[in-house]
Amino acid sequence: MKTSFRKIFPLVTLAAFLPSPLFACAACYGRSDAPIAVGMNWGIFTLLGVVVPVLSCFLFFFVHLIRKSEALNAAAEKASQSAEATKP
Repeated sequence: MKTSFRKIFPLVTLAAFLPSPLFACAACYGRSDAPIAVGMNWGIFTLLGVVVPVLSCFLFFFVHLIRKSEALNAAAEKASQSAEATKP
């Protein structure tokens, strides 16, 4: 179902000029002890608990790749130097 811009624009304009407390939830309006605010805080902490370990795993993976690449390059350089040293 496709809604055209002409139909939605007046609703968005009207919503922009309505008082802000009309759309505010308990957490946004200032009642930080309300159950919805507590639930929202737990949701934020849960998302942080998922996102931070995943990003940390990506970081450690790339650090592992960089270290492995440096080790392989050092081994190849050492092998080429020892091959050059043994040439008559």
